[in-house]
Amino acid sequence: MNRRSFLKTGTGLAASAGASSMSAAAQPPVQLKLGWDAFVLRSYGWKAMKMLDYTAELRLDTIQLGNIDLESYEPAQVQKVRDHAARLGITIDGAIGCICPTAAHWNVKNGNPAEHLVKQLRLFNALGSTSLHVYMGADMERTGPIPLEKHIEETVKVLRAVRSQALDLNVKIAVENHMDLQSWELKMLIEEAGRDFVGSCFDSGNAFVVLEDPVAALETVGAYNIQTHLRDAVLYEHPRGLAMQSVAMGDGVTDFQTFIKRFRELCPQSSVVLEVLTGSPPRVLPYLEPDFWKPFPKARAADFARFLALAKKGHPFMGSMLIASRQGERPPAYTAALAVQRRFDLERSLDYCSNVLGIGVRRHRASEPRA
Repeated sequence: MNRRSFLKTGTGLAASAGASSMSAAAQPPVQLKLGWDAFVLRSYGWKAMKMLDYTAELRLDTIQLGNIDLESYEPAQVQKVRDHAARLGITIDGAIGCICPTAAHWNVKNGNPAEHLVKQLRLFNALGSTSLHVYMGADMERTGPIPLEKHIEETVKVLRAVRSQALDLNVKIAVENHMDLQSWELKMLIEEAGRDFVGSCFDSGNAFVVLEDPVAALETVGAYNIQTHLRDAVLYEHPRGLAMQSVAMGDGVTDFQTFIKRFRELCPQSSVVLEVLTGSPPRVLPYLEPDFWKPFPKARAADFARFLALAKKGHPFMGSMLIASRQGERPPAYTAALAVQRRFDLERSLDYCSNVLGIGVRRHRASEPRA
């Protein structure tokens, strides 16, 4: 090859590489489905059909429905809900509660945990769902008489007992970090149970309760993610340590621009489902007191340092919010006002996700100019 041919070839390769690079850069981001968790508006008393209509009105792609949201478990009614969701073009993420027999949240009326889980897998398969949200326990599992490791062990046993049924039904089980597990513990549980049929339902708000920056926690468990609970919180310094409070999306300290960028890369198949639970008073995390650390004997200093740095940039919520503790009785007017507030905060959080973060297939199709 002579010099002229070499230069010509080299120029062509460079141009080709440049075009390829430009083409890759010009590619639109992965469009994530956007939806909401029916738990947020449960006080409205709606059932599945009404919830699906509301989802369609908001031009959303998906909804997380719990088994208690169904009008009945009769096959004809289940098929009716499935058909209605299909007509509206809405996918259903299934959801139930605790599956760990040693956890405080386990309902003994459910009988054998594995048998209960199989029934729910069949129910949500009939609804057309390919995933089912569950959780191990809650924050009390870190402080009760039974070690956290024992709860994890029992949860893994239940999951392994239903492996063949889950695979046959093509329904993956999504375990939530339900204020009980740090992300590395959830990852360990999933790997112990079997990644071929178990993944995570990552809750960004619950990461705060177990001293994690949601972005850092996503880096740990994102590749395992099947479902999502996305919400925001303020985090700030307090005389006893730190305080946090749930707020609408975009009102808190979570770096959602970075979070969604990594979410698109790690788990683009997962829907972005909002669980906006505003209305509770701030929660104090008294890390300056020695007893606080007893539930976290294996806490990692680097992870906590990142969490602390997030708090140092934060401040209390300065907007308007009705606050009514869940402890004790409260006037019916408070309950009604909280329901309205949660709906308001849910809808403006959905707008934040679509307008600021660019999430939502149906919403973005509706905004595209016609040819």
